[in-house]
Amino acid sequence: MKPTEKEYLLNFVARLSDALGQTLGKFCEIVVHDFSCPENSIIAISNGSLTGRKVGDTLDALGFQLLKNHPASDLLNYSAKTKEGRELRSSSIFLRDEKGQIFGALCVNVDVSGLRKVHEWIQEALGTDTSTIDERFEHSIEEVLENLIQNAIASVGKQTSEMTREDKVAIVAYLEAKGAFLIRYSVERVAELLGMTKYTIYNYLDEIRKNQEKGDIETARTFENIEPRP
Repeated sequence: MKPTEKEYLLNFVARLSDALGQTLGKFCEIVVHDFSCPENSIIAISNGSLTGRKVGDTLDALGFQLLKNHPASDLLNYSAKTKEGRELRSSSIFLRDEKGQIFGALCVNVDVSGLRKVHEWIQEALGTDTSTIDERFEHSIEEVLENLIQNAIASVGKQTSEMTREDKVAIVAYLEAKGAFLIRYSVERVAELLGMTKYTIYNYLDEIRKNQEKGDIETARTFENIEPRP
């Protein structure tokens, strides 16, 4: 069976990632994601020791957000950190089909933590005009979902037993915006933590999506700029 154009391009980029990783060395991680299998999206990775990931690992939380809300362009030269505190300079180049829909990504993560400790003149080479994106590099789909849920709960600043209906709707809206409900069993897990039934979660989602269609969703409660939990 001949490979599809998507498969051919993913295979090519996977080979490219190996070449780039060997050429650029251990401080540069190159990752290839296949978005058709988000829970096992990594199909190739070079120098994966940088973030501790391997082939078969999941999309991280940022990836699920991008899967939910496709960006119009690539994400270039942004800052991220590993769990161990290493500072990374990252770029994500998206693979698109003929309709412009994203089906994969080539991601580059460079460890610049050592460079930050050298003389001031290096700062010019690193550049200062960069954006910061919260990216965690989770290893499992359970970890992705748990981080998203805990961030949403922390944003409200209340115990779940003290939350109002509006608080819980806001949490569901946050998770919807982040792509959390693309993950299997996410509704059940959110319902369990909030002390609700999954049918109530589905009702909240219907309400949120209808409001989004009308353009009436309260943007102040989407929590797009919430500080991540430590």
